[in-house]
Amino acid sequence: MAVPAADATPRLLGCDFSSSPTRRKPIVLAIGSLQNGRVQLSKLEHLDSLDAFAGWLTRPGDWLGAFDFPFGLPRELVQQLGWPLDWQACIRHYASLGREDIRAHFAAFCNARPAGGKFAHRATDMPAGSSPSMKWVNPPVAYMLHAGVPRLLAAGVHLPGLHEGDLRRVALEGYPGLLAREVLGARSYKSDERARQTPERLIARKDLLTALEHGQTRLGLRLKLTHAQRDALVDDARGDALDAVLCLMQAAWALRQGAPRFGLPAAMDPLEGWIVTA
Repeated sequence: MAVPAADATPRLLGCDFSSSPTRRKPIVLAIGSLQNGRVQLSKLEHLDSLDAFAGWLTRPGDWLGAFDFPFGLPRELVQQLGWPLDWQACIRHYASLGREDIRAHFAAFCNARPAGGKFAHRATDMPAGSSPSMKWVNPPVAYMLHAGVPRLLAAGVHLPGLHEGDLRRVALEGYPGLLAREVLGARSYKSDERARQTPERLIARKDLLTALEHGQTRLGLRLKLTHAQRDALVDDARGDALDAVLCLMQAAWALRQGAPRFGLPAAMDPLEGWIVTA
């Protein structure tokens, strides 16, 4: 994708991902554009299967997206398991395993390590505050990687710093929690459990959206919503649509940084990957 100057207007997307999507808990895509420092949300799309996600990735059209799942495993883990140290070879090996195999490998790795240091971490985890990409429960990001990244590869998209693909379709690793915590600190804004969908979380979603609309984050961008879109995001107690919008904001920031790295650090580990804006 030939990226023009800072405020260009190709299609942007943010993706809130699920490794086992359903109609009740779909993958959510926030589609939008950037102009004059404002991120316009155009629409939300819901995909209720991994096949639908794979199909969306191959649709014609230029886009740059931030996806809420890890793009790589910790180098320490890969070395210990004796897996390939080349990113594409490692991902293809990982994709060949079933989820039970993954859990068994990772549990054995953790069981051999002392309390307090069970998981291996990527270099990006500390600045982003993200869960280790080998974690298979709460949240199961290891399975999200397993479901998401091979489909990006199969679709032929470009992953800066990791894999050369179609430059008209650029995929970056996003993480909505990074941007949400900048605004809310430790306040929670969502829950999948109905009993925990409290007025306090509703207020937190309103506060988060207000900050995004006013450009009160280090990204230096303002979110532009219709009244109906704002109401829908506030009412989404699970936070899936809001997380997609947070990733959309990260994609817009990356677009402003421009090709070829879109804001990814030059010293990024080409096996582990990096969370954009971290």
